[in-house]
Amino acid sequence: MKIEDQKLRNIGISAHIDSGKTTLTERILYYTKRIHAIHDVKGKDGVGATMDSMELEKERGITIASAATYCEWKGHEINIIDTPGHVDFTIEVERSLRVLDGAILVLCSVGGVQSQSITVDRQMKRYKVPCIAFINKCDRSGANPLRVIGQLRTKLGHNAVAMQLPIGLENEAEGVIDLVSMKALYFDGDSGENVREAEIPQNLLDEAKAKREELIDAASLFSDELTDAILNEREITSELIYAAVRKGTLAREITPVYMGSAYKNKGIQPLLDGVNYLLPCPSEIENVAMDMSNNEETVVLDSDPEKPIVALVFKLEDGQYGQLTYIRVYQGTLAKGSIIVNIRNGKKVKVGRVVRMHAEQMEDVEYLKAGYIGALFGIECSSGDTFTSPEINLTMISMYVPKPVISLAIVPKDNKSQLAMAKALNRFSKEDPTFKTFVDPETTDTIIEGMGELHLDIYVERMRREYGADVTTGKPRVAYRETITQRADFNYTHKKQTGGAGQFGRIAGYLEPISDAEFIFENKIFGGAIPTQYISACEKGFKQSMAKGPKLEFPITGVKVVINDGASHAVDSSDMAFQACARGAFKEAYLRAKPVIHEPIMKVVVESPVEFQGPVMGLLNQRRGMIIGSQDEDVMCVIEAQVPLAEMFGFSTILRSATQGKAQFTMEFAIYRQVPQSIAEKIALEAAENKKSAA
Repeated sequence: MKIEDQKLRNIGISAHIDSGKTTLTERILYYTKRIHAIHDVKGKDGVGATMDSMELEKERGITIASAATYCEWKGHEINIIDTPGHVDFTIEVERSLRVLDGAILVLCSVGGVQSQSITVDRQMKRYKVPCIAFINKCDRSGANPLRVIGQLRTKLGHNAVAMQLPIGLENEAEGVIDLVSMKALYFDGDSGENVREAEIPQNLLDEAKAKREELIDAASLFSDELTDAILNEREITSELIYAAVRKGTLAREITPVYMGSAYKNKGIQPLLDGVNYLLPCPSEIENVAMDMSNNEETVVLDSDPEKPIVALVFKLEDGQYGQLTYIRVYQGTLAKGSIIVNIRNGKKVKVGRVVRMHAEQMEDVEYLKAGYIGALFGIECSSGDTFTSPEINLTMISMYVPKPVISLAIVPKDNKSQLAMAKALNRFSKEDPTFKTFVDPETTDTIIEGMGELHLDIYVERMRREYGADVTTGKPRVAYRETITQRADFNYTHKKQTGGAGQFGRIAGYLEPISDAEFIFENKIFGGAIPTQYISACEKGFKQSMAKGPKLEFPITGVKVVINDGASHAVDSSDMAFQACARGAFKEAYLRAKPVIHEPIMKVVVESPVEFQGPVMGLLNQRRGMIIGSQDEDVMCVIEAQVPLAEMFGFSTILRSATQGKAQFTMEFAIYRQVPQSIAEKIALEAAENKKSAA
């Protein structure tokens, strides 16, 4: 562990919707004296939570964009990123986890492990982020943290161990028992700022002893010293337990569980101690880059401030002072005046202003050392770019970006709105890689694409508010795909004779369906039937054909193209001729390969009171939904289904009215699946009508 960064923690706070992430962050900032008053997430006091700086976030009481801040707790500096819970803003979670060293997984003591908790856990696994769990809302009716620990084991496969036990639950929640020090902790004062240690209440002593045994038993697998102390019946100190649990946590083989109530100011300070004791400092995490000047060989980065700079851009924000580039420094020291190179385009830039963020406020600093997260001003780049010192050529792997599944046509009312809309779209598509925009060449409509109804709804609302763009929206459109179901051969000759040199090319081969890739091109030509210099033109032509199916004009996916014969002409053959030939060959074979339409299927999880279970299942079945499973959890039941996205528009309103507003649902993209014949005909009819009206 390096002396420079052992007192530094980079953590994210992630969870299902409404588990209390932002409320928890607010309390952390208050106890670390970063803010001097606690504000409510819903903005009842007219202020809103510190980390929800956007007007829409305060109004709706949800987090839309991840926000970064930093604070200090008992000599440790903690960089925190608060992330959204809604699956529509999943890119915010992806990019945050990409640059963090550890995380707090927040769970509701009533809801337990919910659908989005599973998604967040999958993202943590993808980036190998060690985490500690915090079971929040222990003051709520129906709270049962021990049941949630069981769910962590069964639903997420975590080796979850309780670090604490609650003293009272629901409206009797008083504090927690620390199983390491075997002390009862109470939180006194108006905002729970005074932590009072006391003896464990007599009625909870036996349970506390049993749970401590479980904790020591789980931790002993990671420490010979602790095992030795148990076998020789020596005193088991707090240091021994923490060292063992830390080792297990960093290996992602133990998930320590803390509990409390952020809203009622209980259990936050021990959680901060847990962050210091159990989560890694930057040098304990292995970060790798690829050496571009050495056959992309993998290089392990060293969080040494003296070495050449390696930093990753993970988020962009267009503010009133220009582009703000959020950056994590992995190696070296990024100081004002440093010359850095963008590896993607080779451009050299001089670092001007360096800042550290506290929600929307910023503080100028002279430099950012390895391990730190900050932001730069006035640097043109894209999300996922790597910046390095000029003498090295390393690039880091960017974050995973899911593909959009829904689109919407937007039309400005007048010329002024047109300009404002263009400005807004340029900014949003730059900031958010899952938000895409393009102009439909046939209808000349501006189309926006995103991860869900809420995602697009928020951006349209921001366009109106922040840019004054008066826009109307069309009907949401689903991102259908076309694919083939059988092999089809082609043998196509492209011949065009004009005044001078003509165009000639012949390509033979076949198309066949594949399930594990979008497009594969295979060259099986021997003996130079098609000269080598034209092979890439053939591939380019086939690739161009994939953009729009000749039948319904949806993008094509899951096709393997194999070419095995052809012919060329000494004078008339060219790149252009072979590209045109490939397009013609594809069109010819595609219609014989029995094309079908695929549609995005969403994983829908509905949480509803048990008495509405039947009506909710009925609603899902009406929408061509396939029920995967149903589970009763006390008074609530959780129904999981796979439903086509096309059937999910306006579902929230219908669900609310069918359950007296008591049910809620989340959905995320699951798979693409073939559309039934009757629906396919309807889609084809709609596509033909759209084409006609565009003409």
